[in-house]
Amino acid sequence: MLHIAQTALTLGCVYSLVALALFVSYRVLDIADLTTDGCFVLGMALSVSAAAAGHPFLGILLAVIGGGCAGFVTAFLQTRLGVPSILAGIVTNTGLYTVNLMAMGWSANVSLLKQSTIFTMVRDLGIFGTWYQFAVVFVFAVCSMILIRWFLSTRLGLSIRATGDNMDMVSASSINPKFTIAAGLILANCFTGLCGGLVGQMQKSADINAGTGIVVIGLASLIIGETVLNGRRSITRNIAACLAGNIIYRFIYAVILQTRILPIECLKLMTAVIVALAIAAPTIRANLAVAQRQRRETD
Repeated sequence: MLHIAQTALTLGCVYSLVALALFVSYRVLDIADLTTDGCFVLGMALSVSAAAAGHPFLGILLAVIGGGCAGFVTAFLQTRLGVPSILAGIVTNTGLYTVNLMAMGWSANVSLLKQSTIFTMVRDLGIFGTWYQFAVVFVFAVCSMILIRWFLSTRLGLSIRATGDNMDMVSASSINPKFTIAAGLILANCFTGLCGGLVGQMQKSADINAGTGIVVIGLASLIIGETVLNGRRSITRNIAACLAGNIIYRFIYAVILQTRILPIECLKLMTAVIVALAIAAPTIRANLAVAQRQRRETD
């Protein structure tokens, strides 16, 4: 049971960065950014390639920068070339496939055998024992959440939030919505790239197909967290939901894997069911509340 908890907490923390990125793009900016899958692999490819060359910390930095560049391309297509937001993400995601192959030396996967990573460096310190991976990703997750909470309270952050609420009002207030959209998408994809970079060094490998479905799982985890942490909506609560939802999702996943409730072949179906229920949870709750109210009125 301890191993299940450790795995769920570790994966929940690291993948909460994707949920945090989707929170910025989907919740704050109200933009469906589909760059996430390719951007995740880009961060992983850059991080693992740099670690293979003996520069693990530089790899994390390159993952963040690479993610920001992917977000800039999506924002440029959307704000300057008039491409719809969904199509802009799809176009960027498609182009990133070749970029990711290039970053991995035109190979579909790259492995780290005996090279050092930020995780092995912390392990060698001997401070956290078997929890060294959790310690690293927990620090990154908490620092990222504190950073985004502070940033959204700044003048630029408030402008980004206002852009997502009412773009016409922002334009009338002499704020350039093209700039705020670009800033928001760049920030969101920086977190996605960071997540990919951490996962790559944690798993000691990068694969061209590693990002498949990341955007769906990240969005589902965000909604799970928002459903669990229901109540008065606030930025702090929604940011905390990114972490809580991912941990809950990973706990469910880990328990099913460890207990063999379902065969391995059914994991994709199980994932689809969890994602569907998470996304449909607000509607289901609203329908149940209406049915309960109607039942009380008839009684």
